[in-house]
Formats: sequence, structure tokens, C-alpha cells
Amino acid sequence: MSGASRLLIGLAAIMGACGVVLAAAAAHLPDATRLAAASSMLLFHAPAVVATIAVADRAIIHAKLAVMAAAGFVIAASLFAGDLVLRQYAGHGLFPMAAPTGGTLLILSWLALAVAAVWPKR
Repeated sequence: MSGASRLLIGLAAIMGACGVVLAAAAAHLPDATRLAAASSMLLFHAPAVVATIAVADRAIIHAKLAVMAAAGFVIAASLFAGDLVLRQYAGHGLFPMAAPTGGTLLILSWLALAVAAVWPKR
């Protein structure tokens, strides 16, 4: 397993932990709908990163595209969730269009994963 793969799995673990923290905060705070959405984004994409790296490492799908997709999941979910959390707590976003940029990158990452699944491995 490459160093990039190990890094992505470590980041996915941090994403999962942050997702659980945000879910707990959303459950205990009034009007925390943004936190629930951010939590879902992180908790959904953290296992997707791990699964993507696992199938790429076993040469089931095209490895380079899969690692790119996993990196896209990490970056995009962080942009999306980070923007929502800042809007909840600080009253402003990460930067203009951060959440839509994250959402677009998520779509592109899922499409890259689809291409990685059908691309010849060798």
C-alpha cells in the first residue's frame, strides 16, 4: 500500500470522527440543521474513501483513478462540511462557493470512481 493510500485512510478516519462529533452536536443543539448535513457528508464519504482504497489496493479497479477519486472525496467532503460548520458557528462560510465547489468535486469524484471500475487495470 502506498503512502498516499495510507494518508487517505488516515484522513478518512479523521473524517469519520469529525462526523460523529458533528452528529452528537446536532443532536444536542437547537437549530443545528447545518451540522446534521455536515455530519452526514463526512460519515457517508469516510467509508467510501476506505473502500475505494481497499479495492484499488487489491487491483480490482484502476488504482490511479481510484486514488484520485478517494482524494476528491476527502477534499470535497471537507470543503462541504467545513463550510456548513463555519456557517453554523461563525455566521459566515469558508469562502464564497465552498459548499457548491465541494458538491461538484464530490460528483466528479464519484464519476472518476465509476470510470476506475470499468477502465482496464493494466
